Amino acid sequence: MDTSTSTSTTASPATSFSHVREGDTEFESGGLRDFFLYRDLGIAAATGGQVVAHLVKANMAPEVGTGWHRHEANFHIVYMLKGWARFMYGDKETLVKAGDCVHQRPGIVHFLFDYSEDMEYLEIVSPAAFTSIDMPAPCAVPAPTPWVKSG
Repeated sequence: MDTSTSTSTTASPATSFSHVREGDTEFESGGLRDFFLYRDLGIAAATGGQVVAHLVKANMAPEVGTGWHRHEANFHIVYMLKGWARFMYGDKETLVKAGDCVHQRPGIVHFLFDYSEDMEYLEIVSPAAFTSIDMPAPCAVPAPTPWVKSG
C-alpha cells in the first residue's frame, strides 16, 4: 500500500487574505472622478493588482458627468447599493437602481450623467490598474436632475 502524498501547485500571482472592516478605510477624494468619493476595500493589494473593488458614492451634484469613455479592462461590474444612477451605454439610456447589477463588457462606450444624492455603488474591475479612454459622443445625453437644496 502506497502511503506517499503528492501535491501539485499551479504558478499564480501572489494573493493574500483580506478583511477590511467598516471604518478600516474611509471615503476619500482623489479617485477617477472628483465628484465622487472612493473607499478602498483592500482587494487590489490582496490580489497583487489583479482586481480592484471599491465603494463609490456621490460627493457633488451631477453637472457634467463622466463624459463619453471606455475602459481598458477585462471585467467590470457595478452593483448599486443605494440610490440610483443614469448611464448612457452607446445610444441607450439605462437607469441603475439600488439592487441592480451591471456588467460593463470590455470596451463598451458609456457615460454616467446623472445620479441621486445618496448614490453609492460597489465597483469591481480587473485589472486593478484599468484605464479610461475618452471617446467621441455617439449621441446626445439628457440633462441631469438637479438636487433640491434644503434651507
